[in-house]
Amino acid sequence: MKYEGRVVEGIFHSRPNRFIAYVEVKGKEEKCHVKNTGRCKELLIPGCKVYLEESKNENRSTRFDVIATEKRLEDGSVLLINMDSQAPNSVVEEWLKKGTLFGDKATIKREVKYGDSRFDFSITDENGLVSYLEVKGCTLEKDGIVMFPDAPTERGVKHIRELIKAKEEGHGAYILILIQMKGVKKFIPNWDTHPEFGEALREGEKKGVVILSYDSIVTPSSIVLSDSVPVDLS
Repeated sequence: MKYEGRVVEGIFHSRPNRFIAYVEVKGKEEKCHVKNTGRCKELLIPGCKVYLEESKNENRSTRFDVIATEKRLEDGSVLLINMDSQAPNSVVEEWLKKGTLFGDKATIKREVKYGDSRFDFSITDENGLVSYLEVKGCTLEKDGIVMFPDAPTERGVKHIRELIKAKEEGHGAYILILIQMKGVKKFIPNWDTHPEFGEALREGEKKGVVILSYDSIVTPSSIVLSDSVPVDLS
């Protein structure tokens, strides 16, 4: 997925609420929209470099969207992380359309209602099997290990339970963790923040829900699904 708007660098100053950040762009402080309602405290640190997409809508109150940030690691290297929570579904859709998972004759639909939930995708393969797939974008990293969620998510737990139900009713059921960075070791549930989500993932795996995890190739202006990453539910 490539961003259509012009992408510029900035220096993060502050985030007074979930939706707004103040970023220095070419010596001027700009009020920016944050495209991620998560906490992101380990990402948005005063003085860090961020990347902004300039909006084409002249009527907006914010000129830029915060889409990526540089995280400095303990060894001094820099990790580029896409933090746009709207990006993962588009990235995964591009990947699904290549036919890697369900074949190139599959029919793909977005935002499909099932039971009491709405899943990110339904995919009907050439044999008529309908599968449901839910995508979770992951930006929380520590020592090469990535975790989800970064805040409690009852909605996430509900999605897993609905996927278990779908599997029991004869459908395919998938969760795909899209890691919005490259070069990580493995994915684990964030047991400290929301143990119920981890337990739900374990139950889902036992009941036949397929749990996938992939990292991404990230640039300031693009993000593309890349390689499979080990999932550790222990």
